[in-house]
Amino acid sequence: MRPDAILLTERLRIRTWQDTEADRAFFHRVNSDERMLAFYPFRRSREEADELFELMRARTEMNGIGWAVAEDRETGAAVGFTGLAKIRDEAVMGQGVEIGWRYVPEVWGKGLATEAARALLVHGFDDIGLARIVAFAVETNAPSIAVMRRIGMTARPDLDFDHPGVPETMPHIKRHAYYVMMADDPRP
Repeated sequence: MRPDAILLTERLRIRTWQDTEADRAFFHRVNSDERMLAFYPFRRSREEADELFELMRARTEMNGIGWAVAEDRETGAAVGFTGLAKIRDEAVMGQGVEIGWRYVPEVWGKGLATEAARALLVHGFDDIGLARIVAFAVETNAPSIAVMRRIGMTARPDLDFDHPGVPETMPHIKRHAYYVMMADDPRP
C-alpha cells in the first residue's frame, strides 16, 4: 500500500505503520502470538520485532508501497497486519506485488481480512496501477486460501513453491500455494 494512503472500508481504517509505541507493540504481537503464527516459522522477541519494524518501514519508503495496519473504525484498536508489498525473493516467488493479511484471533471469522483485501485490490489496481497482484500461503492454511478465493484470485498450482524462508526442519509449513489476480480480472 502507498505510504500516503488511508483506506476506509465499512469496518476498517487501513494505514501505514507509524513509529509509535502503540504500533511497535502491536507489530510485536503479530510477530509473536502463537495463534496468529501457526503457519509461520519464527516468533520474535520485542527487540527482534523492533528491528523488523525498522526494516519494513525502510522497505516501504524505498519501494513506495508496503505493509499496513488495519484498525477497527469504531474503536481505533489495531486488529490486523495487511497491505501490498513488493515481493522480496523474486527468484522463487516471481516479480511483482503481494497482498497479505494477519489478524488478531479476537476478530477471526468476521470477514475483516476479506473486507480489507478487497479494498487493497482496488487500491493496487486502480490507484497504483498494478497489472498483477499475487498471494501465497502455506498450502494447509485454509482460512487464508479461502480469503484468496473470496476476493477472486486464481490458484496457480504450477507456481506453488517451497518457501525459502522456512527451514527444512519445518516441512509442514514449507510448501506454499500461489494465487494471482490480474488488473482486468473480474472482482467479486
